[in-house]
Amino acid sequence: MNGKEFIKRVRKIGKSKGLFCLVDEARGKGSHVTLYLGDNLTIVRNPKNDLKAGTFHAMLRQLDITLDEIMGA
Repeated sequence: MNGKEFIKRVRKIGKSKGLFCLVDEARGKGSHVTLYLGDNLTIVRNPKNDLKAGTFHAMLRQLDITLDEIMGA
């Protein structure tokens, strides 16, 4: 899964849970963007590239999302 797909799925999860979801491109260095979901946030590294497994799972933990939720979205 690449960063854009991850952001798209997180937005869908946020909408279903009634949480706001925001991508802040100004808060990030280089190609990094900050993704907010409710009170949680994570950094998405270069949204065009594929996410590495460890990074992907860390981002899920930071946003308090389960693997089943993200794969079902």
